[in-house]
Amino acid sequence: MSRVSSAILFMQPLRAVCRLILVATSVTATLAATMSVPATSAAAAPPLTPKEAEAKTEAAMKPYAQQIPGTEAKFQMLPIRGGEFLMGSPKGEKDRKADEGPQHKVAVEPFWMGKYEVTWEEFDVWTFDLDLQKRKLTGVKPTPLDKNADAITRPTKPYTDMTFNMGHDGYPAICMTQLAAKVYCQWLSAKTGHFYRLPTEAEWEYACRAGTTTAYSFGDDPQKLDDYAWHYDNGDDTYHKIGRKKPNSWGLYDMHGNVSEWVLDQYVADFYGMFPTDKATKSPLAVPTELFPRTVRGGSWDDDPDALRSAVRRGSNKDWKVQDPQLPQSVWYHTDAPFIGFRLVRSLRNPTKDERKRYGFDVVIPKDARTKTRR
Repeated sequence: MSRVSSAILFMQPLRAVCRLILVATSVTATLAATMSVPATSAAAAPPLTPKEAEAKTEAAMKPYAQQIPGTEAKFQMLPIRGGEFLMGSPKGEKDRKADEGPQHKVAVEPFWMGKYEVTWEEFDVWTFDLDLQKRKLTGVKPTPLDKNADAITRPTKPYTDMTFNMGHDGYPAICMTQLAAKVYCQWLSAKTGHFYRLPTEAEWEYACRAGTTTAYSFGDDPQKLDDYAWHYDNGDDTYHKIGRKKPNSWGLYDMHGNVSEWVLDQYVADFYGMFPTDKATKSPLAVPTELFPRTVRGGSWDDDPDALRSAVRRGSNKDWKVQDPQLPQSVWYHTDAPFIGFRLVRSLRNPTKDERKRYGFDVVIPKDARTKTRR
């Protein structure tokens, strides 16, 4: 259990009621924000897809901002060119762990990646049905994309304030399980008409490194880390608003620190040893078969500087939901992981139906976790 999580464990019973009040307050504020532009009629609103998102070739890929249809919530995506890189850390890197090697060549296809970590404003639309509430209150009819999204499972309501009173507006969403992050991506895909998902571990490290081979995307000197990341030594025991530090050279913010980020992979300590070192492996992925451990990358505000290196890997564990009072425990929330968030990826080439199934892009939701969409 992390340093901060263990402290929260003892404070939780005293704050539960206050946090539930905070949840209601923050959701009300978010709903108000999504309704800041009144509907002019009950006609279905067209999806707000920017033309920059419609690239067909790598050369045509551009940054774009996507508004979640029916809301005021937005997110930004940056193009990441395809290429090859050495995944993992060299044997001589300071603080290197065994699971970071051996280094091996990896080839990745072009994709877009979230400029920032997914925020509460985005995540709450799905969690609290804010889009549905707005349509109901304004009389706007659902679009075909809305109807597709409405069919996606939504989570049970959180049983406490998942911000832990650390901040909401402009902050990264936290405490979700990998399943919740994946279903959010599935919902967002249906909502926008573009296929969003979590990055693979290889894609994440490729984007984090941004063409570098050093311990961090800015070099090997941890003394420079304060310019790029929130971590244990400068984070004041809390996460921070997105984009307040310098980005890496590819324009991605908070790849080091702030919150660790879910990727698609099962955590397999010796996974790198399964690949050749003399030729590039194309788009490797440890397809999950077990609930624990799943992989997170990037380090967080609750980690020491060495844990924010580009090659550092971490697996989830059951302690991340030890405070969960429900029986069975929720498949949606990791109450004891206020250091976990996620970032979006969208491939230039849409995966085939077979690829979605083979690589676990299509989410399989446990039957006891299914909740009817609240209309």
